[in-house]
Amino acid sequence: MMASRPVAIAGIGCLCAAGLSLPECMNTLYAGRRQPAPPTRFTFDQPYAFPVFEIPDTGFLPERVKDTRVLRTAQLALTAAVEALTNAGLTTGQLKNINVGVCIGTNVGSAMNNEAFYRDTIEGCDPYISPVDRFQMTNPTHCIAAEFELGGPCQTVVNACSAGSDALGLAASWIRSGVCDAVIAGGADELYRVTYTGFKSLFINDKSPCKPFDAERNGLNLGEGAAVFILVADKLLHDLNLAPRGVILGYGSASDAFHFTKPRPDGRGLILALEEALAESGVSASDIAFINAHGTGTRDNDLIESRVLNTLFPGVPFLSTKGYTGHTLGASGAIEAAFTIACLNKGQVPSCIGFRSPDPDLPAAPVDKNTSIKGWAAISETLAFGGNNAVLILGTGEAPP
Repeated sequence: MMASRPVAIAGIGCLCAAGLSLPECMNTLYAGRRQPAPPTRFTFDQPYAFPVFEIPDTGFLPERVKDTRVLRTAQLALTAAVEALTNAGLTTGQLKNINVGVCIGTNVGSAMNNEAFYRDTIEGCDPYISPVDRFQMTNPTHCIAAEFELGGPCQTVVNACSAGSDALGLAASWIRSGVCDAVIAGGADELYRVTYTGFKSLFINDKSPCKPFDAERNGLNLGEGAAVFILVADKLLHDLNLAPRGVILGYGSASDAFHFTKPRPDGRGLILALEEALAESGVSASDIAFINAHGTGTRDNDLIESRVLNTLFPGVPFLSTKGYTGHTLGASGAIEAAFTIACLNKGQVPSCIGFRSPDPDLPAAPVDKNTSIKGWAAISETLAFGGNNAVLILGTGEAPP
């Protein structure tokens, strides 16, 4: 495969439990802080509350966002999009003169079912809006396109926990093929009672803060958040004199075809996705400065990831940032891609918080302290239910040595 040309990232916005902007998030990561707690936004009939990473109900929806009726996932996406535009130095007026698409990955945010809507229906009340209107208001892609009055293609990616990474990979292909001059792309998801209780039924939640790759790891913590990127074509980057924050070099996607929730034991799907991303990027394993692993803290995921990374990238530093954010589901790939770009530009990765004791069954262990890195490219990978594997290779935008 011939390497594809890099796609410029003009701006990035991010919010999650670690912070309400990308700089705030990175300060939290480098300081090694986290404060998961029982959920406060919904109730449940269970004796024990697993810790989650919630965002406080402040700091959302900047004043320029017009529609405050949209649901929480769309609010998160809109807030991250506004930060990304500001980071890029773009105005909403400039967007109206160019062909801008929107591509957002989500799980909760694209669902038509909503507890309040169905409860009102069952109890004989009149739901406050029709199902179609509710779906449109819930869909973060639609909300962004409507807010900024965009006329380009729109796509909502619902591909379990790889949705945010897949949305960025798809958006990059729109730029390369000339479908769009720019794309607002990323992922967003909120904490929701259905997903909270659903994960509990799988017995993969940790009763304490999660411990990715640790010998005593016992599951994940859920979280919420959003990250949005402004991807732009080279001509537009030049015409508007925009300074790139980084580039998408390559993207790979492959299915395990093994199990609804468990990753394939030999990691074959992840290996194929990594190989595809490397081939598309033209980057070799020796060029990779570090790897932002999926690292959920579950027994199976971390074991398989450690084995694959040790085989393909022996000695390359890696970590999981989910100990700072929780597992943000459809937003996780985009949030971790934002962190990856920020770490590349700083030349340092944070510690893999929660990791203390190496597991003798894992052939490779993550970094356990803030660690300097050298290089211009890094990997962000996501493993999802349904056997989905998505890999992004990201760069600083500088020419390779």
